[in-house]
Amino acid sequence: MKKYQNLINGKLMDSKSGRTFENRNPANWDEVVGVFPKSNVEDLNLAIAAAKKAYKKWRAVPWPKRSEIMRRVAEIMIEKKEHVAQIMTREMGKVIKEARGDMQEGIDTALYAGIEGRKYFGYTLPSELPNKSCMTMRDPIGVWGLITPWNFPIAIPSWKIFPCLLSGNTAIIKPATYTPACVGELAQILHEAGLPDGVLNVVYGGGSEIGEGLLNHSDIAGISFTGSSDIGSRIGEVCGKTLKRCSLELGGKNGQVVLKDADLELALEGAVWGAFGTTGQRCTATSRLIVEEQVYDKFVEMLKARTEKLKLGNGLNEDVDVGPTVSESQRESIHSYVEIGKKEGAKLITGGEFYTEGECAKGWFYKPSIFIDVLPTMRIAQEEIFGPVLSVIKAKNFTEAIDILNGTIYGLSSSIYTNDLNCAHKAIERAETGIVYINAPTIGAECHLPFGGMKNTGNGHREGGWTAYEIFTEIKTVYIDYSGALQKAQIDTWQ
Repeated sequence: MKKYQNLINGKLMDSKSGRTFENRNPANWDEVVGVFPKSNVEDLNLAIAAAKKAYKKWRAVPWPKRSEIMRRVAEIMIEKKEHVAQIMTREMGKVIKEARGDMQEGIDTALYAGIEGRKYFGYTLPSELPNKSCMTMRDPIGVWGLITPWNFPIAIPSWKIFPCLLSGNTAIIKPATYTPACVGELAQILHEAGLPDGVLNVVYGGGSEIGEGLLNHSDIAGISFTGSSDIGSRIGEVCGKTLKRCSLELGGKNGQVVLKDADLELALEGAVWGAFGTTGQRCTATSRLIVEEQVYDKFVEMLKARTEKLKLGNGLNEDVDVGPTVSESQRESIHSYVEIGKKEGAKLITGGEFYTEGECAKGWFYKPSIFIDVLPTMRIAQEEIFGPVLSVIKAKNFTEAIDILNGTIYGLSSSIYTNDLNCAHKAIERAETGIVYINAPTIGAECHLPFGGMKNTGNGHREGGWTAYEIFTEIKTVYIDYSGALQKAQIDTWQ
């Protein structure tokens, strides 16, 4: 067990409140991973003041110099990859192979930031007047509040922290209370890499105190949030009142389409990985499987057999396929949806219950679950469950499959398995999702490409790649007139 402290102005400190909370291993609830300060508004105000003071100096550091720190961060993350991955598995449960992948995503994002600082382009454009040049550049915005979820404890914080800081902003990050340790480790890596005091501050605590405090503080210029659509809507409402910049990456109800001409073995592996990887606790998880009727029965049979071979257990064991849900309350929420599905008339063909055998008796394990004969309008086919529950829906043809795919309030990720080039391109055109995969599962984003969705999945911003830097900067347009005379733009001079 490790005691963690807030990081404020480069110093580790306990909360002024004197309160703490424990973080426990969801695979073995007897194990305490760490003890963390349960911070209050006084702690938050100290962090914001430190970030505000650091901003003036940090924004003046050239982009390439800031990028050198990001490169050093990547080097240290590589050295500590296994150490942090082990902590991640202990604090949120994902299997160790996935935890290493989560850490690698953070490394890749840091490496990308190390490059981006030397090439973040503006535009140079011709002027409509002689002896005059025009260009654009990007400026930082100020102090940011970063609010991160528990399911990707390194990857998602890195998506926010690295572009935010590289762009010249400073920040306060509030980690998820289920997975605070990884952010603490990441903050220490940034400090070790040479990040100046006050540029990144970590304040642990709950949403009602620290989250709301960030939203309502006049010195916070922007909020970046990843989480549920309900909370995101609340954040957008509060930020709108004071015109804070607001980036929201929210829920999903992602569908994988399997057409009759698909490679069924490949589609099977994609469906199982997409639905049950990270125990289904991904915003991009495959929650709906839409299968063309000619191969429906065969594919359901294959799916059931493959799913029942998955091994549940402590994610630190290399041969485990599925870890626990993150908490008891999360497991209860998942089970409540299984009960809803039964009442709606869907047929449960496997799973649907707690898993308590052997070492799993001390954790929050839930069997991977499959419903068939699901109607597109059922709640289990419409609402985000965030767990290992897959709803299988039959479609008459490609057109109906795409209609079902698009028939939710979300629009994050979609997938189609087909060997028909025409159908593949039509799916790309018609899918109302921010991410489309062809012959691949709905999960697997890469850090140098935009990530985000349509409809209730967010507010239009994209994390990842070059688009993340657009979130954290303002465009400045510059006109340079070297004519030596007053030239009047936008005045009609044509005779």
